Amino acid sequence: MPRRKGAPEVNAGSMADIAFLLLIFFLVTTTIETDAGLDRMLPPIEPPDENVVIKQKNIFTVNINKNGQLLVEDQLMQLKDLREAAMSFLENGADGSCNYCQGRKNPESSDNPDKAIISLKNDRETKYSTYITVQNELVGAYNDLRNREAQRLYGRDFTVMEAEFLNPETPSNVRDELKDKVKRVQEMFPQKLSEAETTSN
Repeated sequence: MPRRKGAPEVNAGSMADIAFLLLIFFLVTTTIETDAGLDRMLPPIEPPDENVVIKQKNIFTVNINKNGQLLVEDQLMQLKDLREAAMSFLENGADGSCNYCQGRKNPESSDNPDKAIISLKNDRETKYSTYITVQNELVGAYNDLRNREAQRLYGRDFTVMEAEFLNPETPSNVRDELKDKVKRVQEMFPQKLSEAETTSN
């Protein structure tokens, strides 16, 4: 009786080449998502004026402690009330020079939007999410005031106009038209948000 032949051997010599080609294929065709980061526009670098004196009443202090609690002007405040408090400070108009401000003209608060500064300070142990949420509320206060004035002047929200102006796909003639409008509203409520050095208390 003839001997049975063993199972045929598979030639594995080219398997390494096939695996290498597949690796290259997946490396080339796979898209890797990247973190877009935070959408924050930094103010332009301007040389400081000499002998600048800032009155304490023109500074709106916001502190976040390590427990995530808000201290606004040394008083505990809920996050939901922060935006309204910041808006009241920004458009207080104590010196009467702001004819579009709707504030209370409290002599103990800011003189006008150009002099009003919001100072944000946090503890080293503050949660990042809390810090960003507070910062969003403060930026939102500026945007709400700018939207109000843009609606009054141009019948459009400032945030919409700014996004269209900054979009590189916007036609140049439209961007030229928006440039002066965006600049005018920004100058009405200049964003002066100072981020103070963190503390370790």
